[in-house]
Amino acid sequence: MPRFPGISTTMSLLALPLLLALVVACGGASPTEAPSTEQSQPAAAQQSSEQQTAPQQQTASQQQAPAQQSAPQQAAPRQQATPQPGDPTRVPIATAAPTPETAMPEVMEKPEGTLNVGQKELGPFMGHPALTGNPQIFLLQTAPIGESLLTVSSELRPVGMLAREWEVSEDGSTWTFRLNEGVMFHKGYGEMTAEDIIWSMRAFGAEGSKHPRASNMRGIWENPEGHAKAIDDYTVEVNTGEPWSEVPVNEILTSAGGGGTWIVSKKQHDELGAEEANDKIAGTGSWDLVEYRTGEFWRMEAVEDHWRKTPHFADMIFREIPEESSRLAGFQTGNLDTTIVAFDSLSLIEEVEGAEIMRIPGGGEAALTFYGQYYVGAGTDDEQPGYDPELPWVSSNPDINSEEWKNAAKIRTALSIAIDRQGIVDTLLQGYGYPAVLWDFGRYEDSWLPQELRWEFNPERAKQLITEAGYPDGFSITLTPARRGAPVEVEACEAIATMWGDIGVDVKFQVLPYATLRPSLIARNYQGSTCHAGGIRLEPGQGFSGMLSKLHHQAVWNRGIEHPWFDEKVSEHMGEVNTEKRRELAVEIATFMFENAITGIGLYNFDALWPVGPNIQPWVEGVRYRDLRNINGYEYIRPRE
Repeated sequence: MPRFPGISTTMSLLALPLLLALVVACGGASPTEAPSTEQSQPAAAQQSSEQQTAPQQQTASQQQAPAQQSAPQQAAPRQQATPQPGDPTRVPIATAAPTPETAMPEVMEKPEGTLNVGQKELGPFMGHPALTGNPQIFLLQTAPIGESLLTVSSELRPVGMLAREWEVSEDGSTWTFRLNEGVMFHKGYGEMTAEDIIWSMRAFGAEGSKHPRASNMRGIWENPEGHAKAIDDYTVEVNTGEPWSEVPVNEILTSAGGGGTWIVSKKQHDELGAEEANDKIAGTGSWDLVEYRTGEFWRMEAVEDHWRKTPHFADMIFREIPEESSRLAGFQTGNLDTTIVAFDSLSLIEEVEGAEIMRIPGGGEAALTFYGQYYVGAGTDDEQPGYDPELPWVSSNPDINSEEWKNAAKIRTALSIAIDRQGIVDTLLQGYGYPAVLWDFGRYEDSWLPQELRWEFNPERAKQLITEAGYPDGFSITLTPARRGAPVEVEACEAIATMWGDIGVDVKFQVLPYATLRPSLIARNYQGSTCHAGGIRLEPGQGFSGMLSKLHHQAVWNRGIEHPWFDEKVSEHMGEVNTEKRRELAVEIATFMFENAITGIGLYNFDALWPVGPNIQPWVEGVRYRDLRNINGYEYIRPRE
């Protein structure tokens, strides 16, 4: 039976440019009572006393916490054939409008009503560049509360946001940004200028910063051989001292993404200091944070007469609801207008009268990482705390030609080929994706990677490799899903734990908030494996800096590997401004990663599927394509008439 009856298309998942789909859900009976027809404003704007109440004008300490929802009885998902690319079960595709390079504010009515959004995890609000970490870095940009110099269009190219235009010198060492004028900071802190740009970017790279690309930030914005200066109030010139390829630079200049940035008021920092400004940050986005309660909600108000896009709603509330069943219940009852949901909940979303689903093919990628491979500084005072050569997947010898290295590689390879990727796609992703090879390559795998670089599913060979490596009775490993909003990130990781158990591996599976897991990754003391998802890459290799060493490159976030080979090759890749040479380096690095099953082992590439409640309209034109693991473009969402 087709997933969406009466709808068909032959569009491939891999079609370029990215296309946005609107899925009109079946108007069948809802598992719970549909929202009242008297409710003229979306979600929690008008509700009975038994439903969630929107936060009032109070401080967070005084505020009544949003009510927790209980899950209704859920009907079992319908049995149906696995959707395949090109099958009639695929959703219809509508072309998304490219993100405008220089947006102009539109004349519109005064914002009204409240937009309610369900999130898996929020954590404490942290908006100051020097103090913030993930998931806050990502979520703050999705609203957006803060805006970046650039964003990403549906064609996967950088386009202007705060910067109306920019240019790069031929040698890749000088970047010039010309800013939009009249961009105002929240909370009365005046107009954004070039000095705010320079100060904000340097704050993201400050000593002790938790930003995953802090070391890149310092190399670009504070290179002792270069400079960052304001030519005038609306022009910034950055000289990096040495060539930097556009790949790592664009990663930190674009939003929304876990490695993105935003611009804040230097004046606010100077007046209040970092700690006080942190939870009342003055950004430039369409939404201004007015209150929050850790573990419960963030409440934002629309910025009227915004320089780029004034929201259609007066308020927006991100509600932290970790349980899938509770988020689904919130959507079914109309208390949430949109939310993060698992793919196996789509059949229940379909049953909500008037609901729709927005689909973006190729929205992101999920990978497996192996931690503890910290060979740089091993055996010295600079050894990382998580390095342990007794771990089966870690070599006691950093020589890539040694037997110890080869045996550790056999363990990692065994774990990689024990995974039934197609099974995960067919069952957990409901066919909305395809198997992946390596992190960073995603939609580019067929055009960039040799065909021999593909993972087989071979549990018997996996058992043989484990025996050859010296562990005939198996071994233990910790496996942790990095919960960052991607589809089936926990469920797929649980399935992998089962598959590893089938080849004799004792898996210690743990589920933690990402805000709890991430510090151990940064500190290099986590020992185990993670299931980790990321957004679309503007070019393969964009995330390679996650394999640089802390000792030599002051790298912050890491994928579990520090080795002289990666320090050399990744640095070379990041500095290569010639496109073809950079591609050759990316393929060389990918080949080494695959042949040694180092880390960043591809699991699956997934579509982004965003529920659209019956009280709001789809927002095709507002999507920013930098990272689609989480919903973005909220300022473009309109009430449904």
